[in-house]
Order: sequence, then structure tokens, then C-alpha cells
Amino acid sequence: MELKTQIAEDLLKIKAVFFRPEEPFTWASGIKSPVYCDNRLTLTAPEVRTDVENGLARLVRENYPDAEVLMGTSTAGIAHAAITGHILGLPMGYVRSGAKDHGRKNQIEGRLEPGQKAVVVEDLISTGGSVLEVVNVLRQAGAQVLGIVSIFTYGMKKGLARLAEANVKNISLTDFDEIARVAASQGYIRPADVARLIAFRDNPSDESWMEAKA
Repeated sequence: MELKTQIAEDLLKIKAVFFRPEEPFTWASGIKSPVYCDNRLTLTAPEVRTDVENGLARLVRENYPDAEVLMGTSTAGIAHAAITGHILGLPMGYVRSGAKDHGRKNQIEGRLEPGQKAVVVEDLISTGGSVLEVVNVLRQAGAQVLGIVSIFTYGMKKGLARLAEANVKNISLTDFDEIARVAASQGYIRPADVARLIAFRDNPSDESWMEAKA
């Protein structure tokens, strides 16, 4: 079985992916989405967690063989960076959403040397804004950011464009299209809903997918 299919099945099995095309979720940005993905649930499912962390380690080995340190996004990527770093025998740290207002006032936690080759570990990528903030902080600190590994990506055009503009590569364990395909094949959603989900992915601001009844 392909890795992306295995991870898609894992996420669906533990209900880390919720489908509500008839009653959409509202994201913080105001976008209405037929899908909500909570990858934090992988941490409380040991078998799935093993698949995820071994998968992330494989992505780092295959795509960033020169990696010297893993840097997790705060907070969702921290545990995954730590476990994956343990598997690979690599140091890890994480990047806060903002610098602390006390102590050493760090934004980067863990040791990061100038010129060090870093890989960012993220749980989910949608529009790409938050993970690119992490990349920028690391670059400003002198790191050589090789790219990103993540559990899941929506593959949204805005996110892809932002990553390309910033010259950042992302490799995900699985993606929105695979989740939709597996969900339909296993009866989580109706096959006719797949087109609605892809329409959302292609243009989240266009809510006409909500009127496209199966």
C-alpha cells in the first residue's frame, strides 16, 4: 500500500478527519469548509502515531538527506518533530508564534547554529501562512531551511503559490485528494460528494460547492 493511502486510512480510522459538506465548519479566517482535520488525535492513537512518525522520518531521509536539525511549528508540530528527530537521531527544536516576553525572550527554542540545515515539521498546511512565518524566523536566525515535511496538505492554490514564491518545498504524507478518494471508497462520504470537496479545495472562497447537491 502506498504511504499516502495508508496515512489517509489511518486519519479516517481515528476520526482525525471530519466531513460535513451539508453543515460546513467555519475556519478562523471565515472560510467555510466541508472538512476539518485534527492531526493532534494521532498522538493519542499509538498505531497511527507510529505510522505517522515513521512516515515523516522516511520523508526526511528521502527528500532532505542533509538535514541537521528538525524544527517543529508551535504547537501542533512540536511532538512530531521530537518523535521524528528521535527516530532519525537528529536534534530538534521549535519556533514559537511570537518571542517570549520574559527570560531570554526566545522565539526559537532549542539550539540552532547559523548555517545549520533545518527541516520544518508541520502537522497541516492549508494556505501556508503560518508555516512560512516559521521558515522566515529560521532564515532570519541564519538557518538554511531545506524544506518542510507535513502530515497533511489541502493542496490549495493559495498555499502552493505562497510556498513557491518563498522558494520552499513541502512534502506531505497524504493530501486532500487522497483523503477524499479513500473516504468515498470506504463509505465515509458519498462518491458524489468528492467533486464538491475538490471544488472547495480549488477555490475555498467560492461557496457554490455548497449548493451542488449530490
